[in-house]
Amino acid sequence: MPIMSTAEQVFCRSAPWRAFASGVVLPWALDGTPLRGDVLELGSGSGAMAEGMMRTHPGIRLTATDLDAAMVRAAGARLSGLPDVTVEQADVTALPFGDSAFDVVTSHLMLHHVIAWPAALAEAARVLRPGGVLVGYDFTDTRFARLIHWADRSPHRILAVDELWHGLEAVGFEDVSVRTSYRDHVMRFHARRP
Repeated sequence: MPIMSTAEQVFCRSAPWRAFASGVVLPWALDGTPLRGDVLELGSGSGAMAEGMMRTHPGIRLTATDLDAAMVRAAGARLSGLPDVTVEQADVTALPFGDSAFDVVTSHLMLHHVIAWPAALAEAARVLRPGGVLVGYDFTDTRFARLIHWADRSPHRILAVDELWHGLEAVGFEDVSVRTSYRDHVMRFHARRP
């Protein structure tokens, strides 16, 4: 997974993004999915979504991860006063956690940064407990999404809806749901490990 571009780092640390992420994006992305127990966030960036999850779901134990050391430091600073939160640097294609370690895995606007996205999905399935869910959202493969990432020059692999759907099924997820929104520019997904 590549390091975020400077433009993305600045955006992810901004007050407008924090407000929008926790007030609009997080409720939409979770779509009523109850967060419980041990929750892993993949690609937490500066911790805006992690902070929102902790505030709206007290009692969860959250592990926020990112590959980018600068984002890990930013998330650590943001989340330091919250209970039951751990922030770690981790590669989503080779997670440093044991099998069946989490009840829920979340991914918010991260998957398009992972060129080897099937490996990331396989790792999410591996670290989920039986019955656990993967939930999140990302860009869909549209001209708009490609233009954003062409402009900031960050490595990316934006997926089409059917690619993500089939990729989730290929690594063993069941009850897969992938739905687009916001004029098909983004998709939210939900899948259960049997």
